[in-house]
Amino acid sequence: MPIEAALQQFLDQIPALDWSLDPVTFRKQSAAALALLPVTTQLAKVSQRTVPGPAGGIPVRVYHPSTDPGLPVTVFCHGGGFVIGDRDSHDALCRTTAKESGSIVVSVDYRLSPEHPFPAALEDGFAAYAWVRAHAGELGGDPARVAVAGDSAGASISAAVCLMARDRGLPQPVFQLLWYPATGLDMTPSRARFASAPVLGADAMLFFKRHHFGAIPRQEAVPYGAVSLAGDHSGLAPAYVLVAGNDRLLDEGTTYARQLRDAGVPARLDVQDDMVHGFLNFADLVPSCRAAAQPSLTALRQALAARH
Repeated sequence: MPIEAALQQFLDQIPALDWSLDPVTFRKQSAAALALLPVTTQLAKVSQRTVPGPAGGIPVRVYHPSTDPGLPVTVFCHGGGFVIGDRDSHDALCRTTAKESGSIVVSVDYRLSPEHPFPAALEDGFAAYAWVRAHAGELGGDPARVAVAGDSAGASISAAVCLMARDRGLPQPVFQLLWYPATGLDMTPSRARFASAPVLGADAMLFFKRHHFGAIPRQEAVPYGAVSLAGDHSGLAPAYVLVAGNDRLLDEGTTYARQLRDAGVPARLDVQDDMVHGFLNFADLVPSCRAAAQPSLTALRQALAARH
């Protein structure tokens, strides 16, 4: 299906990204562009803190939608191919998630490749989840109602956190919200079909492979670095997997939702046919993106409320 008209018009106005840059330069240029965007979603409180991690402190940003006590908590991991992105790049999405889900959102500034290669990002994501489970009360949250969420690479981390929690004896989150996750390592029909897709085309994926995936031996990537290749998907948190119809990762998200259901895990697949990879980051700017995001945010709110 063609890209939704207003979204396509918005994408046409975005300057082409230079994927030949080194990661540090790319991050600086991205940060400069993001600094020009207005903050549109106001919340009761936004604060910074550091939580313990395997290699020292992990910076997090905490978003409170209200001052009510005992709110549910969502641990969020940002996208960016494990190479780019941070708390600032996904500030708008975290604000939207907090407001629409009614949960405290803890945005994890995990370590990035290539400076901190695999599995650093996954271990930081797991450590942040484990800390929130034990210390949600310090944030004004309910430790019995903790979800995980993420987009793209962050969705991959969130899915891996569920596997790691199961394998390491930590309770599952009440819900995992996975927005267009990368779950495999191999070529798929959608990777081939959408090689020229906006946001995540072949050049972007080569950038991420060069700086992150290319340094991971296949045998070490399984299961946590490529969750679809895990041999056992049972015992995981209920999932909502959202995929975009014009995205190279379309098949991977679709496959993972099916694998979860086949393993007995409640999993809803939401296919937004006329969207592209990364569209949730445009939700404050393009009404069609906000509309496409809304069912997943409502599902997160309902899942957290159901455990109250």
